[in-house]
Amino acid sequence: MPTVDVIDINRQKVGEVALKPEVFAVEGKEHLLQEVVTMQLANRRRGTASTKTMSEVSGSNVKPWRQKGTGRARAGHKRSPLWRGGGISFGPKPRDYAYSVPKKVRRAALRVALSSKVRENQFLVVDRVAVENPKTREVVALLERLGVSGKVLFLLPEIDRNFALAVRNLPQTKALKVEAMNVYDLLYYDQIISPLEAVSKIEGVLSR
Repeated sequence: MPTVDVIDINRQKVGEVALKPEVFAVEGKEHLLQEVVTMQLANRRRGTASTKTMSEVSGSNVKPWRQKGTGRARAGHKRSPLWRGGGISFGPKPRDYAYSVPKKVRRAALRVALSSKVRENQFLVVDRVAVENPKTREVVALLERLGVSGKVLFLLPEIDRNFALAVRNLPQTKALKVEAMNVYDLLYYDQIISPLEAVSKIEGVLSR
């Protein structure tokens, strides 16, 4: 059973917490990460790319020159895909790239992602996460006291208005509720900071 230190906002150890191995110590199954991240990125695609076919391009349907006797290549009309300004053959059309993988697979991938963060010491458990005012500098000061840099993800049981406003101006920092955690964000951010209450909630969600 893996254990991690519980620290305060000054990075002083105040205790330990034993993590459920079925959530935070899952070995293998890395292929699930690729499967779920690919799905997430596909679901983000707008799918608005569009080109005009020969029938949609504006232009005359008149034959540019007679079929034979000119020495030039035969041509039917100026909208041909062979011509500059003509239609596009087999070009993209608006489409929906979204698809889904089973819920069991998504949950299994979350367990694998969390386990990798714990193994790499990139999962910090703190006694509390809060700011008094909706000021970005308070979150910056919190990260400095914790000795954390790079891309940071706060995984919280609830996000109050002050914290949401304070963190939104930091381009490499994000706050998510436990219910909104996803494989892409867990892998993208270098460090995950989570209060003890959120850890219990994560285990409750992913132990089912």
